[in-house]
Amino acid sequence: LRAFFETGDEPIALLGASGSGKSVTLRCIAGILRPDTGRIVLNGRVLFDSAAGVNLPPQRRRIGYLFQQYALFPNMTVRQNIASVAKKNGQPQLTEALLHRFHLQDVANHRPRQLSGGQQQRTALARILASEPEAILLDEPLSALDSHLRRQIEIDLQRTLSEFAAPAVWVTHDQGEACRSCRQVCLMDQGQAQGGRSMEDFFACPDTIAAARLSGCETIVEAEEKDGKLLVPAWNLVLTCQPPARRECSALGLRTRHLRPSAPGEENAFACRVEAVISDAFHDLLMLRPAAAQAQAPT
Repeated sequence: LRAFFETGDEPIALLGASGSGKSVTLRCIAGILRPDTGRIVLNGRVLFDSAAGVNLPPQRRRIGYLFQQYALFPNMTVRQNIASVAKKNGQPQLTEALLHRFHLQDVANHRPRQLSGGQQQRTALARILASEPEAILLDEPLSALDSHLRRQIEIDLQRTLSEFAAPAVWVTHDQGEACRSCRQVCLMDQGQAQGGRSMEDFFACPDTIAAARLSGCETIVEAEEKDGKLLVPAWNLVLTCQPPARRECSALGLRTRHLRPSAPGEENAFACRVEAVISDAFHDLLMLRPAAAQAQAPT
């Protein structure tokens, strides 16, 4: 695992496919796992430094960790889950304030098994804030929710993090979720972080195959620049679009939302044939292949 990124008082999305090292990175930051080498610093405090022999235990790092399954104490009520942390932090009065802030008064005496997914998440967030953390880590916080709950819970999370005004790392493999919730992104690929960048730059100029896939390019095909044009051998096409300045071009990524029917003689237009039609409840997906493409070329 090699991860290097920085963030200030706003959330950064740690975006990557399953198994890319996102959750491992969070566990290293939280102190649950120990990296072999490296340095972790929060607000000027060194949490881990392999060279200096520093490795603070999790309870001294002042980091809130929202697990995928929330990790609530099953034998405690909502109020007790929050109070257990607030009292330990020397601020028992925080419990009632957090119950009101997260609209949990009506279920304050319920145990986790009696709560909806959204109520469990709000309880977990309230418990995290009761510890007055200096940073929050969110490990795919929407993955355990039904689809109809995700948007409202996502909005609640965004509101909570905007009020928190401190570093937060939001792990996800969903580019839409990352884009809506964070202004900065760090891509993880095969255990390596590719550094933080603005969300706008990430979507406009993905500079690796992994970045292209995670930024929404459904089709990726080998390409090369020649005489100011873009050659796509597998499709037998020559296009006039050019790669961004100072970036070598080895592949062309296409997002279907950017494709449209063309007028006769229009630049960068090419004929396609329909290979398959996939229908769901709200739209039809057409699998297209350029008419001049080789038989095994990507659709």
